[in-house]
Amino acid sequence: MKQGSLFGGIMLVAGCCIGAGMLGLPVLSALAGFVPSIIIFVICWLYMLSTGLLLLEANLWYGTEVSLITLAEKTLGFAGKAVSWVVFLFLFYSLMVAYVAASGALVSDFVDQFTGLQLHHGIGGLLFTLLFGVLLYLGVGAVDWFNRILMVGLIITYALMVALGSSHVDNSLLRHSDWSFSTMVVPAVIISFGFHNMIPSLTTYFKGHVKTLIMTIAIGSSIPLFIYLIWEWLILGIVPLSDFRVALDQGQIATEALKDAVGYSWVLDIAQTFAFFAVITSFLAVALSFVDFLADGLNVKKDAKGKVMLISLSLLPPLVCSLIYPNIFLSALNYAGGFGAVILFGILPALMVWKGRYHLNMEGPRLLPGGKVILLIIILIAAGVMSLQL
Repeated sequence: MKQGSLFGGIMLVAGCCIGAGMLGLPVLSALAGFVPSIIIFVICWLYMLSTGLLLLEANLWYGTEVSLITLAEKTLGFAGKAVSWVVFLFLFYSLMVAYVAASGALVSDFVDQFTGLQLHHGIGGLLFTLLFGVLLYLGVGAVDWFNRILMVGLIITYALMVALGSSHVDNSLLRHSDWSFSTMVVPAVIISFGFHNMIPSLTTYFKGHVKTLIMTIAIGSSIPLFIYLIWEWLILGIVPLSDFRVALDQGQIATEALKDAVGYSWVLDIAQTFAFFAVITSFLAVALSFVDFLADGLNVKKDAKGKVMLISLSLLPPLVCSLIYPNIFLSALNYAGGFGAVILFGILPALMVWKGRYHLNMEGPRLLPGGKVILLIIILIAAGVMSLQL
């Protein structure tokens, strides 16, 4: 089998990161301001890049065709496998709750804008879940075909937002700075650089070629960093701080804050269309992975009856949660990053490498220098993020 293309791998990593998390980043970072946000984003990117390299190092010990949970079991034993399983469930459900809640707000806004009907956000989330639950039932082929169209729409609407919205940026709004709020956005940024679940697949895709894998991870994760920083500059430069305070208190997504600032206009139309594409692409990717994860973990065949059960297990709990708490988007995003991502993509890779290097004497390239000191720092940073979230 021919080794995969570098460009294809880079796009897989970038696409895995870019998604609905963007809708929460400006709201959560606004109180800190633009300059503190830039620094926090770069630090979080470096942290997630480092943990990604650690996970890759562990993956290379065992070759291709191994999952993250298998890696945890081989290096950390049954306890590692059990923790991975539980945290995977927590992370997937947190993300699904966030996406269903965000979709409810977007669907309701679209209905209100085009028909004048005031639709409850919960009803919007229900319609969204039913529609795309059917798409999930049709399988990976239908999801892949639909997702390609959505990705084109995502790229076009983002480019339009930047090109046309840049003239509306007020530089005075970007001068606000308050470092006391700078850590508020950390969990959401962490989850927005969550490409780690792709590493076992990339290792297989590139047949374990180390230099190509490192380039793929480094370049692929830096593209979202660039896109996020432009997005921050745009939204924080258009929306006044007072509107962000309201959005934060009410758990709203960035386009809701934008609507309060500019009203119904072409800026809002493009932003909401972009947000819709972002939510759907993220939702489909996570939901498809979750269905596969449950099928494997519960040993359920994906026949007609099995798929209905798996999709119900994937979608119903997040839907119920979003109906009870319609403004839960920002909280769910923070919990996904503040607990799920830092444990699964931070602490566990560091522990795997510690155990493999210093106890199991595994042989292979050491992709992150610094020895035990850097591994301990990574674990302590993750513990710090969790304490902040608490």
